Amino acid sequence: MALIFFLIIAFAVAAGFLWTVQQMVFKGKWTYFIFFLTAFLPFYITSLSVVFLVTGSTLLVSFFQISKELIVLIAGLTFISYQKNLYTYPFRLQSTDWFMLLFISLAVIFLFLPIGEASFINKALYFKSMLIPSVVYFLGRNTHFEKLEFKRLFQIIFVVAISSFLMNLVENFLLGAHLQQFTGYALFNEEINGIEPSGNYNLTWTFETANAMKRLGSFYSDPLELASSVLLGFAAGLIWFLTSQKRHQWKYLLIMLCCIGSLIFASSRASFVAFFLMIFFVALVFKLYKLIGFGFLSLVVFVVFVVFFAPEDFYFFVVDTLTFADTSSIGHVVEWGLALDSMLTNPLGIGLAMSGNFGSVSDELRVGGENQFLIYGVQLGWIGMILYISTLLTGIRNSIFVFKNSDNLNLARIAFVAGTVKAGLLLPLFTANVEIYTYVSWISWWMVGVSINEYSRIKAVTHTNELVR
Repeated sequence: MALIFFLIIAFAVAAGFLWTVQQMVFKGKWTYFIFFLTAFLPFYITSLSVVFLVTGSTLLVSFFQISKELIVLIAGLTFISYQKNLYTYPFRLQSTDWFMLLFISLAVIFLFLPIGEASFINKALYFKSMLIPSVVYFLGRNTHFEKLEFKRLFQIIFVVAISSFLMNLVENFLLGAHLQQFTGYALFNEEINGIEPSGNYNLTWTFETANAMKRLGSFYSDPLELASSVLLGFAAGLIWFLTSQKRHQWKYLLIMLCCIGSLIFASSRASFVAFFLMIFFVALVFKLYKLIGFGFLSLVVFVVFVVFFAPEDFYFFVVDTLTFADTSSIGHVVEWGLALDSMLTNPLGIGLAMSGNFGSVSDELRVGGENQFLIYGVQLGWIGMILYISTLLTGIRNSIFVFKNSDNLNLARIAFVAGTVKAGLLLPLFTANVEIYTYVSWISWWMVGVSINEYSRIKAVTHTNELVR
């Protein structure tokens, strides 16, 4: 079975990679890199695990690992090479652009200055994890898609969302176990990442609650990544539901229900709350007041399910969460305290690769690690954290502006998803290193980039009209 999975994965990734490169290099369609990332990133860790399980080759695993960065690099180089006159390229930087540039520039300074105890290699690897999303953002900033290309992108997102839920059903009702117990996930973590198997399911503690109830992750790296990623699928399904003809709306309602189902299987407290907050955010900001009723109804259904129908272990999982009796909740508070203490002691930061759950951060040097804002605050100081928060908030604000003011339906849809997903992720960012979840992080940053591109155009047109008057 593992061999069959390996052959399917190897063929799909190789074919997708080569087709994308061919489209970018020979046809100048460098924007197509986003199709490869959207289809590949959800399966990234599962692909690596299966490849290592079957071949035992770290070299082959390395190819799969770098394919996502390589496709972004090729896209960037192709974009530059296809500019007829790079020196006359118009730069109209908006607030989000400035904050992103300043954030990455600060990271560059920390990369080369002798700050922190991490090795230069580890700092460089950590810097790469910060640089690639920003490159994806700036590629999105220059993306111009046709209607059919936007439709294809959303179709991939929808297929991923439905597939995630179907795999959850297989895990829960057919396998009675996590998919990762069959893909070599624990072996890959131990041999490649140096992470010993842990927990009652011999994976990591992330795959279970404090009372050993299974938390399913589908084909993602863990349940937390699944829970964060379904926000992307739900937001995309929601905007297509709201902007499509009634005879097609049932399809997008089905996608949203699949996302809610995956969220339940993942059992992520922060993402549960983030989901409801996202619904209310959408309803208030975009004046879709019927969603408040939907959100309240969903909350009532959830409460009734927990009280009357949920298994006993899930019931106590919710109760322990609300009463902060869960060891995981206490662990978050402890990690926040350590991070804040470091930021107060070292307000200018202690260096890259010194906080967070990224692979290049060694356990003996790690300070904090379960809050994305504090992770950057520990490493880059208060300035770095403020720049990151400013990038997020201006990206959300400007995406909302585009949704309300763009005359292009597909760009408005992208802006809607960008704004709502980034707003929905604000709460999970407090309890996890969300930027390492490449699917939801990279794709949503690309969408923010596309939105800021349209924002810049709208501002330019508005300014021109004012001058004419």
